[in-house]
Amino acid sequence: MSTDSTSLPTTPSFRLDGRRALVTGASRGIGLGAAVALAEAGAEVVAAARSEKDLESLCATLAERGHKARAMPLDVSDLDATRTAIENAGAFDILVNNAGVNKPAPMVDVTVEDFDWIMDINVRAAYFVAQTVLRGMIKAGRGGSIINTSSQMGLVGGIDRTVYCASKWGIEGLTRALAIEAGKHRIRINTICPTFVRTPLTASTFADPERVAWVESKIELGRIAEIEDMMGPVVFLASDAAAMITGTSLVVDGGWTAS
Repeated sequence: MSTDSTSLPTTPSFRLDGRRALVTGASRGIGLGAAVALAEAGAEVVAAARSEKDLESLCATLAERGHKARAMPLDVSDLDATRTAIENAGAFDILVNNAGVNKPAPMVDVTVEDFDWIMDINVRAAYFVAQTVLRGMIKAGRGGSIINTSSQMGLVGGIDRTVYCASKWGIEGLTRALAIEAGKHRIRINTICPTFVRTPLTASTFADPERVAWVESKIELGRIAEIEDMMGPVVFLASDAAAMITGTSLVVDGGWTAS
């Protein structure tokens, strides 16, 4: 029995040409990697973070490589300024809602100030960044993809991470609820859940040999994750290759949560 080649399915594209992406926390770590990956896939990237100098350096390097990128100096904890900046930038097709913080400590030592700081950035700011981008996506009527940076700690518990875990479990709940609301607009809402990645945010953990041994013992693939390990998953969730994926988590944890 012969097969007519014209009847074969076509693999959806991972390319993002003609699409606009906003990445928060883009000056370093996973956010920087996401901005690079989306730009290399063809998207016009708006890179947002507090450090204007780092953003300008990132965007200049991307421009030298022939990609489209511009800086948006922004403190996402300032909700009024954040809303205004995003609204003035025009509608986006992709959001990588990545800005986040942590201050590991045993629960008995957590202060109200540290609790509020982590929750303000990881939950409150993330919520209203997503809300503002979502409004623009709905108005534009093109559909879209919102990728909330969560964590494997949004699925399990971790040492000295009661506040961080609470914030990321909150992002998981937000993502699932929002996916139900946004689906009718062809807007997909998902999370990416990294394991420990070598970034400035995890520097304190990797400075402690005992904690490094604990991390390595939990990752079945036998190594700490690098920023590059997150770049492909971000492009996948942003692209048409993930067109039927919404309301779920892409866990990039080397097998941590499998056991």
